[in-house]
Amino acid sequence: MKAYLYNEYGNADVLQYKEIEKPFPTDYEILVRIYASTVSAGVIWMRKGEYPNSKLLTFLLRMHLGISKPRTNFLGVEFAGIVEAVGKEVHYFQKGDKVFGTVTGLKTGTYADYVCVPEKGKQNIIARMPRGLTFEQAAALPVGGMTALGILRKANIQAGQSILIYGASGSVGTYAVQIAKYFGSKVTAVCSGKNIQMVKSIGADEAIDYTIQRDGLSKEQYDIVFDAVGKMPHAFIKPLLKPEGTFCSINTVTEEKLSYIHQLLNMIDEQKLKVVIDRTYSFVQLTEAHEYVEKGHKRGNVVICH
Repeated sequence: MKAYLYNEYGNADVLQYKEIEKPFPTDYEILVRIYASTVSAGVIWMRKGEYPNSKLLTFLLRMHLGISKPRTNFLGVEFAGIVEAVGKEVHYFQKGDKVFGTVTGLKTGTYADYVCVPEKGKQNIIARMPRGLTFEQAAALPVGGMTALGILRKANIQAGQSILIYGASGSVGTYAVQIAKYFGSKVTAVCSGKNIQMVKSIGADEAIDYTIQRDGLSKEQYDIVFDAVGKMPHAFIKPLLKPEGTFCSINTVTEEKLSYIHQLLNMIDEQKLKVVIDRTYSFVQLTEAHEYVEKGHKRGNVVICH
């Protein structure tokens, strides 16, 4: 099978397009033919072995991935595809099922034609795709959607609250805007001017162009301030919070839960949540897709079509 591997940290050109052996599922695994994957900011950090603007988080990232070079050669954490084979102890999934999920804690990646994943793994998520969701949409849902939902739940978001979302046009941000509206909050989105209409179209009540408001984002105060890109200036935070307000950020530990996926799918079924896709690239354009995402201007998600 074809796959992209990397043997060292660095720019997008460290990705190597190679022919490797097709994996074979163990008794408890599923073999998935991948039809779509994604390029996210998190995968860029993994490829570079570097977390932006934080020596501490870079150290923790390297402890996880490998100090001087990556311990595993695979990249890519999200996928959508079709089950091609199942192990003899797999009971829930069967050949031909359309599935999607993550391989976040596994020693494999989704920049490949095939991937093997446990049916009930503790370090990955897998679920059946609902009707009406394309492979591209399904592949772009898990990480951004679960991150936004998990952080907002920890912040104890409530109906009637006000929330400011910094970086509202990114993957996590576009999900956070819609999820916050789903819970009944008033949403103020912060993004660049070119994305204001987009964030309003997915539910933001108000939008602020951060490129203009350089001395402070707003004179209002909010129940929750959510930094959805991990780049919010610290000087902005305190003036924006109510006395009992909560600040939350993607620079925190998040969890992947199947219950989160089911809740996100319910929101989609109720037409309260949609997947925002900026661009799609073919599999052989993966390096180009990485270079685009690394510029930091994507809207929503960037998808790779296999």
